[in-house]
Amino acid sequence: MKIISAADYREELLNPKAVEERNEKLDESVLSIIAEVRKNGDKALFSYTEQFDKVKLQSLLVSEAEFAEARGLVSKEFLTAMEQAKENITSFHSEQKERSWFVNKENGVLLGQKVTPLERVGIYVPGGKAAYPSTVLMDALPAKIAGVPSITMTTPPQQNGKVNPHVLVAAELAGVDKVYKIGGAQAIAALAYGTETIEKVYKIVGPGNAFVARAKKWVYGDVAIDMIAGPSEICVVADDTCNTSYAAADLLSQAEHDEQASAICVVMNEQIGQEIQAETLKQLKQLERSEIAGKSIADNGRIVIASDFEEAYEIVNLLAPEHLQLMVANPMEAMNRVHNAGAIFLGNYSPEPLGDYFAGPNHTLPTNGTAAFASPLGVYDFIKKSSIISYSRDALLQAADSIATIANMEGLTAHAKSITIRKDDTK
Repeated sequence: MKIISAADYREELLNPKAVEERNEKLDESVLSIIAEVRKNGDKALFSYTEQFDKVKLQSLLVSEAEFAEARGLVSKEFLTAMEQAKENITSFHSEQKERSWFVNKENGVLLGQKVTPLERVGIYVPGGKAAYPSTVLMDALPAKIAGVPSITMTTPPQQNGKVNPHVLVAAELAGVDKVYKIGGAQAIAALAYGTETIEKVYKIVGPGNAFVARAKKWVYGDVAIDMIAGPSEICVVADDTCNTSYAAADLLSQAEHDEQASAICVVMNEQIGQEIQAETLKQLKQLERSEIAGKSIADNGRIVIASDFEEAYEIVNLLAPEHLQLMVANPMEAMNRVHNAGAIFLGNYSPEPLGDYFAGPNHTLPTNGTAAFASPLGVYDFIKKSSIISYSRDALLQAADSIATIANMEGLTAHAKSITIRKDDTK
């Protein structure tokens, strides 16, 4: 885990290693998969599942029998924990609900905004290196709160041809309507365009690997997406009050996701940085996923030495991390310096996994610097808004000349005629 100066890290951020060549090769495969699914539907899905997941399926849809089997395979402790998490997630996201509103103005003018839930959404839940029942809750519950009537979930099958039972129990708990055993770019294509079995959705949400992320990029416009998520990120800002063992554990909690994950620690004291570096390497040896986490911190881990708080938060805002932990003396005050972060965790006792699993705020967050302009997944992602306009006859006539003037200036005379024909009709 390299220790570098803030100036050197700033240069890294502003001049990242070129990824276009890698993306071009990836896109060639992704676009081919999308085209094949659009052309051959379910046949392509079965073929890709056999090719990529090494599973020959008889059915894409998870059956009621498989759900029943899953219920018997999870522990009571897991179910209790998930129910508690569901309660917290539901409570938090219920505060995000938006309402339709209308304003009555003078002379018979009514203006407003109608809020409508999306009719059909698809959620992607990753598999592969780990199972993510928490992501099911995070992605499906805001949709339920928004009032979405149809939620479809796709997730890669295990080697036995079934979905991880913990993921299925979470889907049932969250109110997912249908679960399909499909992963990768082919799942995104199926959700975006539909097949014989899978109905097209209007929006796709949820994280995934590089193939999933690029597929979401290419189907965007034909269908809405939440974001193009990259590898997981954490940034810890630590001062002299920080517990260095906690900081190291928190950095590794993200590094274990995958080899591309990044764990960044910003300190104002080089000795603290060295202690965190040593503690991280010590704890790494004790991890079950030490090989993955080790490569992550070796390739993408950084301990950044800032000269003062001002430079530290300049780095934070430039990085715009997915997860930001403020392990400093006064985190509430420090929070005001942060402009760009997906989720902010305050103090030594608010570690990132608290947000991943239990506290309530969403863990589907903007990555790759997109927290500079994007927000966590929320209820607002599952609604659309319609403007409402109602004018009385007198109100329209009062505005007619101004509207016609603007329309004629733009050369859109039929627009003007649409107004003046009503005015002329009154003479």
